[in-house]
Amino acid sequence: MGCCIFVILAAIGPRVALACTWLFTNLVDRAFTGLLMPLFGLILLPWTTLAYVLAYAPVVGVRGIGWVLVVCGLLLDLSSYGGGSRARR
Repeated sequence: MGCCIFVILAAIGPRVALACTWLFTNLVDRAFTGLLMPLFGLILLPWTTLAYVLAYAPVVGVRGIGWVLVVCGLLLDLSSYGGGSRARR
């Protein structure tokens, strides 16, 4: 049930999904120490930050297929910035 809600929020927008994940779970606090990096990620790279939070495992960090998920998030972020500049032309 919680996963379905997350998927719906992610479809609405990565910032909403990341903010709700941050407010209602401890996943963001587990993946990051401090406030600056997740806040920076929320503002500038929401898909990448969300993917990192989901791929992070407490003892080992991010490994293997988790890095593929983070890179996909980064590509989504970069494509959203690149697509906006292309649409303006």
